[in-house]
Amino acid sequence: MKHFTIHAAKTNLSKLIEAALAGEDVVISRGSKPVVRLTPIPQGKFKIGLWQPELAGSTPDFLEQMSEDDLDLWEGRV
Repeated sequence: MKHFTIHAAKTNLSKLIEAALAGEDVVISRGSKPVVRLTPIPQGKFKIGLWQPELAGSTPDFLEQMSEDDLDLWEGRV
């Protein structure tokens, strides 16, 4: 575990971030009291098309004009 004062952390922040990303335990102290621990945030992989098999097929085209029968139903003229 590496301990750093706030002043040292300000001066070496990029190095401390790299150390935390490498798995080291980095603690920042105010005076002799530890106040903050740097930990990396897990990076998940985002996959485009995850639901592709479930979404395959035809989908309604909302910009296409409605038929007269559907329009009558929609507007309550039936």
